[in-house]
Amino acid sequence: MARPLRPLLPLLLCLPPPLLLLLPPAAAPGRPCSPTGLSRDTVLGRPGANVTLTCQDQAPVNIPVSWQVEARGASAAGGRRLAGGNVLLLQRLRYEDSGRYSCSVGGRPLRSLRLLVEEPPETPRVSCYRRSHDKDVLCEWPLQAKPSPGTRAMLWVKRRFVAENATEQRCRYFSKARKFLCRVKVPPGTDDTKPLVVSTCAHNGAGASAGEDRIITLSSVLKPDPPLNVTVEALEKAPQRLRVNWSYPSSWDPRFYWLRFQVRYRPEPARTFTEVDQVMTTWLDIRDAWRGMQHVVQVRAQEEFGHGAWSEWSREAVGTPWIDPSDLTSEMGPFSSQFPGEDGTYGITLPPELFGEDDAGGTVVEASTRSVAHPHAFLVAGGSLLLGIALFLGIVVRYKQMWRTGGLRTAKPEGEGQHVLVPLGPPSPPLSDTPLLSPPAPPVPGALHVTNLDYFFSGQ
Repeated sequence: MARPLRPLLPLLLCLPPPLLLLLPPAAAPGRPCSPTGLSRDTVLGRPGANVTLTCQDQAPVNIPVSWQVEARGASAAGGRRLAGGNVLLLQRLRYEDSGRYSCSVGGRPLRSLRLLVEEPPETPRVSCYRRSHDKDVLCEWPLQAKPSPGTRAMLWVKRRFVAENATEQRCRYFSKARKFLCRVKVPPGTDDTKPLVVSTCAHNGAGASAGEDRIITLSSVLKPDPPLNVTVEALEKAPQRLRVNWSYPSSWDPRFYWLRFQVRYRPEPARTFTEVDQVMTTWLDIRDAWRGMQHVVQVRAQEEFGHGAWSEWSREAVGTPWIDPSDLTSEMGPFSSQFPGEDGTYGITLPPELFGEDDAGGTVVEASTRSVAHPHAFLVAGGSLLLGIALFLGIVVRYKQMWRTGGLRTAKPEGEGQHVLVPLGPPSPPLSDTPLLSPPAPPVPGALHVTNLDYFFSGQ
């Protein structure tokens, strides 16, 4: 038997304050976690087990005993043939078998028993989060299996190191998500940094289970909802860029507190994501996208100063960078209508209008093969032609200059084995004795006229 604390109160008051903090806090009142009380006429059974119901301790002699079911189990049990007799055996119990079973003899009721088919609840493993600074705290814990129909869950919250009663909250079960969810009201003006103690309990007629206490603060449980309206757009004439846009979740008011975002993206053939952190805007330009590949993009959010946890990733959004139309033309041809040739290849490309019928005679118009040349080929050919012409003109000018000065550079003194050119005609008179315009001398056969060559190359 536990000793009362009243005789120890003077001793506790004499302890120094540091030692008082080391004492374990007393259990908060109003936090019972015990199985639901069962009446004396209730029989508890586990799902899948067998149970035996007895009408009387001593069976009546030569009097038939009949059983009937009342309440919600009537349809399930009535579908099975109930054997008569003082003892009723039910095999492979289900939740639907719960109900009130009554036995009677000759139409006179003798006994009524309540059968409860349940199993003990799972131990709560609670986690709490807050969607915004001005929202309530939500605490939840998932379940591995569906709980028994009579299972109830409770949650208590109180400030740590404060002698006060805990606030009790009843939790609700969501069958689709298969979890219990509890809402904790946060009074206005509550300090976000003060620690709170969260306790949980789940109980039913088969047993009770208390979860481990959690110590939280309102700032540490911040967890925004995922960003909304994530879109991916291509930027014109930018084959390696994508513009990602998104919006704040509806549960977060950006007028008072901001969010920071994290973006991850990958081309569809790849499995690993590239992540971009510390994004304070609601848009991002991706500058290293793969050309012509579809990309998958997701965004998540966190409180701007890093308090709390990141939100879940948003839904996937996809987008493809801008593709140059000339690239598609060079790869696929200028038209999309092609037909196979005799060798099975698609070498001839025809305009779509050539596949229609003539209005007059209804015959198919014959098409001629046309080769489509790329404009870059004309530029390269023209440049090469101009370069060749310029080179040829340079060579001609160079040889012209060398020819004019070749007679003076190649002259050698007498006696070196070369024949000196001797004029065959009479010597010309001095310059002062000849008129300015003299008739040209008749050409002499076999003579080399250097002056005529100079005149030809001088362009005069």
